[in-house]
Amino acid sequence: MYRARVLVLERANRRINRIMRMPAGYSKYIERDTYLEMHQSVPASNLNGRAPIVPQAKVLGGGSAVNAMVYARGQAKDYDDWDTYLGGNSGWAYEDVLPAFKNIENNARLNDAFHGVGGPLDVTDVSHVSEMTEAFILSAQEVGIPYNHDFNGAEQGGVGTMQYTIGRDKFRRRVRCDAASSFLKLAQDTGLVTVELGATVTKIDVKNGRAIGVRYDKSGAEHSVRPEHEVLVAAGTYNTAKLLMLSGLGPADHLRELDIPIVADLPGVGRNLQDHHEVPLVTKTRTGSATYYGQDKGWRMLKNGIEYLAFGSGPVGTTGVESCCFFDPEGSDRPIIQLYCVPTVYLDRDVKKEKAPGVTLTACLLRPKARGSVRLGSADPYERPKVDLNFFGHEDDLRRTIGALQFARKIVRAGPMADLTAKELMPGEHVQSDEDWRQYCVKQVKTNYHPVGTAKMGPQNDRDAVLDNKFNVRGVENLRVIDCSSVPFIPSGNTNAIALALGYRAASFANEGG
Repeated sequence: MYRARVLVLERANRRINRIMRMPAGYSKYIERDTYLEMHQSVPASNLNGRAPIVPQAKVLGGGSAVNAMVYARGQAKDYDDWDTYLGGNSGWAYEDVLPAFKNIENNARLNDAFHGVGGPLDVTDVSHVSEMTEAFILSAQEVGIPYNHDFNGAEQGGVGTMQYTIGRDKFRRRVRCDAASSFLKLAQDTGLVTVELGATVTKIDVKNGRAIGVRYDKSGAEHSVRPEHEVLVAAGTYNTAKLLMLSGLGPADHLRELDIPIVADLPGVGRNLQDHHEVPLVTKTRTGSATYYGQDKGWRMLKNGIEYLAFGSGPVGTTGVESCCFFDPEGSDRPIIQLYCVPTVYLDRDVKKEKAPGVTLTACLLRPKARGSVRLGSADPYERPKVDLNFFGHEDDLRRTIGALQFARKIVRAGPMADLTAKELMPGEHVQSDEDWRQYCVKQVKTNYHPVGTAKMGPQNDRDAVLDNKFNVRGVENLRVIDCSSVPFIPSGNTNAIALALGYRAASFANEGG
């Protein structure tokens, strides 16, 4: 086995706190900068000049430490299409990727052809379900969505509760299972892995076509490190592209504009940005008891906290988003929409929220056709990159989102949800025509926090391909990109699952000497 010493350079100075370890705790920080770097996207003409904010984690463990912990890998066809694009027999077909998912997984309920036990990543069911979640699952079935007990199994389509990367602590309380607590801790215990916090990498040094090291800033002083073997980049979809370009690896024309010496002309760096985006439908409820309204304030918060600490149960043990349905509003068998049921009023940070009990059905587009980009604003490593999201840059993306919201309205008006809900708050009953829906979607679309693709792997004949099928940067030896920026096509699920599988496969390639 290949046993190398590894230095992990992490720009953050901290790990998540105890509140963030609690499943419900992330909601307290989703609008704060404590663990997130907020990227202001460029104003988009197709969003009437809006410039949505898109966050990226700045904490040890990355996105897995701040996300909503949903474990959804996507569809088998996602990976088979990836393999076809790479020319076949690439090692990225579903049958190739499935063993990685199974090997890292410690599933509390499933141990079959699609799931594993004994791995470092705890995957569990929800421990608390709201009345609104139950109503949503029943109402979706009434309008034709079948029940599905496993979105990561033989078929993704259907409605049900999701699984999560949540485990238990020594007191049997449910806690977040992220990359730092599940993988990194095990690696550090071997004595082969060292973590340096507060280290911001500013450049990859390349000499004679070979990555020889990196420079990083810590406490205002520049440092450098020269690894014996490889440099592995996992800075996140926005900042990985930024770091490559700062190092002279990127589109030659763009680098010349900023007087950055060109090391390798890689036109695909920063292109191919994809993200799941979503638009909400919000309905007021007849009572707050069916939802999580007010459960994080006052005496209810105190009661829920005591229940969690004493018994490991109650609302603190849930993320607050327990169910979803996967479907295609246009009727195909392959889901294109993930419709989450959020038993509260859930809107973006810049949207004024009505203080009332409610439920939000938020329609997430799984495979957008539009592509965005990441570019440098300057050669300053501390300046955030320019992110062009290009949401609704393809007409099909908008059409499918509108269809999903119209279907969501049908669910709310059916079955038990109809008995629990009252007035539609957003967009409101007055929105009926396609143009009304169009204007609403343009105004409210937001990220689902799943950016990928800005340093994609691809075949030799694709000039925009930055990496080969084993993460190697084309034209540069000893340099790999191993995060979600390597993904050529966004999977039809929450990207934490594939991000962890990418790391596992990258380690496997190193062990194989590939």
